[in-house]
Parts: sequence; C-alpha cells; structure tokens
Amino acid sequence: MPSRLPFIDALKALAAQLIVLHHLAFYGPMSDHAHALAPDAISWLSQEARYAVQVFLVLGGFLAVQSLAPAGCLRVSEPLGVLWKRYCKLASPYLVALLVALLSAAISRALMAHDSLPAPPSVPQVLAHVFLLQSVLGHEGLSAGVWYIAIDFQLFALLLGLLWLARQVAVGAAREAAIAACLVAALAVASLLHFNRDAEWDSWGVYFFGSYALGVASYWATNGRPRRAACWLAPVVAVVLLTLLVEYRPRIAVALVVALALALARLFGVLEGWPKSHLIGYLGRTSYSLFLVHFPVCLLVNALFSRFARNDPWFNLVGLVVAWLLSMAAAALFYRYVEAAMQGTRRRHPALAAVRPGS
Repeated sequence: MPSRLPFIDALKALAAQLIVLHHLAFYGPMSDHAHALAPDAISWLSQEARYAVQVFLVLGGFLAVQSLAPAGCLRVSEPLGVLWKRYCKLASPYLVALLVALLSAAISRALMAHDSLPAPPSVPQVLAHVFLLQSVLGHEGLSAGVWYIAIDFQLFALLLGLLWLARQVAVGAAREAAIAACLVAALAVASLLHFNRDAEWDSWGVYFFGSYALGVASYWATNGRPRRAACWLAPVVAVVLLTLLVEYRPRIAVALVVALALALARLFGVLEGWPKSHLIGYLGRTSYSLFLVHFPVCLLVNALFSRFARNDPWFNLVGLVVAWLLSMAAAALFYRYVEAAMQGTRRRHPALAAVRPGS
C-alpha cells in the first residue's frame, strides 16, 4: 500500500479547511463585523462546519487499525511502547505550536479585548496541556482545537487496549480477531447510545468512540470481497441508523457517510488513485500543521484588524480572507521546519520513531 492515499489526503484537506473557516467564523471580532455582508455563509461556518471534525475521527480509526491490526489481530509486541510513540508523534509539533499560541495570545491581548482571547495561562494549565489532560482537568484550552489532540490520543489508547485485551483472552488468530471485533463493537454501541448523548462525557474518548469505531469497521469490512464487505457494513449501518432514531445527531450521520465513503473508495480502488492532484495532496499532508497553527495566526490577524480596521464590514471580510491565506502559509512553514523535520529525526533515530498510521 502506498505511503500516501490520495482519497484520504483529499478528505483531510477538505476537513482541515472547514475547521479553519469554522474557527474564523466562530472566534474573533472580524466575523462579527463581516456577518452583515454574508450572514448565511458565516452562520453556517460558525455552526455546521464544526461537523468536519467527524472526518478526522473516522479517518483516525481507519488509519489506526491499519497500523495496529489490519486483519483484526494486534501485530505489535509492546503496546505501551507504541502508545508512547503515538504521544511523541502527536505532541512533538503540538508543543511547539503551543508556544506559538501562547506568544500570539500575549500579543493579541495587547492589541484588543475580546472574549475569544484566552486568559494568561497558569503553570498547572500549561502542564495539563503538555500531558493532554487539559479538558479532563477542567482547564481552558490555550488554542482552539487542542482538545481534539487529547481525544485522538485517548481514542488510540482505547483501541490499542481493546486489541491487547482480545489477544490476552483468545487462542488462535481467528478467535482473536472475532473477540477484537466484538469488543470494539460493544464499546462503539455504548458510545453511540449512552456516552455520546451526554455532553458531560465530551472530555473523554468514549464520547467519540462511536465515530472512531466506524473508521475501524470501514477498514476491516473491506479486507475481502464486496460481498463480505456488505455483510460487515449492513449491521454497522443498521446499528447507527437505530441510534439516530433514538436521538438524531448530525455529527453521527456525517461520521457514517464518511465511513461508507472510505469503504467504497477502498473496495473500488479509489483510495489509492484519486484525486490525482499535487495541491490536494499537499494540503492533506500539511493538514495537521494547519490544524496546529491556524488559530494563533487568526488571533493575530483579528487583533490587528480590530486595532486598525475597526468596525468596517468590508475591511473585516478582507481580514477573514487574509487570515485564511496566512494560516495556510504558516502551515506550510510549520510543516517544513517543524513537523517534517521532527518526522525526519524520528526516522534517523528508530527509538524515537512514532507509529504513523497513514499520516
């Protein structure tokens, strides 16, 4: 399988762009002033565009199981070591981005007063972010979207733990794969019917595990022929539709659509061959960097336009476009000099190499 999957890169690119536009519409004074010029677009971006995070949740499950247990059996010998490598992969560029976010917020506080600005951080708050525990411990995020990185790590740990448990209790590969599928399915159903319906759980991975497990099921279902895939996917779709009848949640509907798109793309060879676009591929590769650095950039642009453009709707609409373009430029620089550089370091030093599930 190729190291890059164009269809997945395209999904990452689209979802990352929507997240940036969502944060631009939701945070900062520029969108408040520009709202009168494009009320429907800005309202949609500030609300519905947040469902793009479901793309990353489903892709996370799909790519994690591709690395950990493509045939249903855990293929790593040291789960704790794998978990540490996963933390290193996520946290190395993330910690650099946190420093950028702290500096950006400090400058922005000197230029404007707005409720989208994070307060000056405390030492416990910073330490909680370092260990990906900020939401669990009740700390305000130092940058928009950092909660997702903690959730991604929790979800990876949950999947790894279930696969490890299946290996401990099973005898034989076939039984191990069956037990793993049952454990993943059981936690997914619990997530969809209970945890995901209670916002009190949204700091924990179990709240999002239903979407993550749809990515896992999408990969496992398409390991064989289309008829086998249909036998796998039919009960998955039925269970998800049942949970949506119990309580309709657009985020779960989006996750189901993404999982089915991945399954069809893999079955029909689209995953590895479409779209053939260097630009989309690049946007997919740099999507994590964009996710990490866009909010500090958007914060600074908001602060500058708040200081110098004031309340003019057209200037603030231009400011939104400028912030979007500068975010992509910053992501390109961050990817080249931070994320890719750190990946290169890990390749040269195997002890630091992180599990890279199709990243």
